[in-house]
Amino acid sequence: MGRITRSVSPILRTLCPEDAGDVHQAFASNIDMQRQGDVTTLDDAERYVSRLLSAGSPQLPWAICIDDRLVGLVNIGVDEANRNGWFSYWMHVDGRGRGWTSRAAATVANWALEGGGLERLELGHRANNPASEAVAHAAGFVREGTERGKFLIAGDRIDVATYGRLRSDPIPDTDVLPMITA
Repeated sequence: MGRITRSVSPILRTLCPEDAGDVHQAFASNIDMQRQGDVTTLDDAERYVSRLLSAGSPQLPWAICIDDRLVGLVNIGVDEANRNGWFSYWMHVDGRGRGWTSRAAATVANWALEGGGLERLELGHRANNPASEAVAHAAGFVREGTERGKFLIAGDRIDVATYGRLRSDPIPDTDVLPMITA
């Protein structure tokens, strides 16, 4: 990804097939990205992107970009029948700690609940991941519970914190990003 100055501000745009190389780099940037999907090669990244973009897919993937290069992703897996969405996000290790994921998550959540036709968003993260917790709060999600011992990671059972955000919940006071749709 290269060195990025703090003054750079990302944009959000729809994911595209050409992002596969950047997706591969993001997954290779840190071992914890393995929890986000099975991407170890460029072919894997191409399949990952293709699944998100396939016709009829219930996924709404948004690329977090710097100079039109993907550095992270916010995605909603849509349950149309219930007007719900499973919300997820990840960031290349070099982009972490800058507030970009929080701003992107708030932007996409606001869009989904205001004009995207959804009434509820849900997400879960490892309870021992304070960065993901900060993103959830910044995006207006409310903690709803804990799924005890849900994940098995390196032989340890890890709790998962669960969150929800309703259309009727207050809009968070988080700076949003520009969104570009194709």
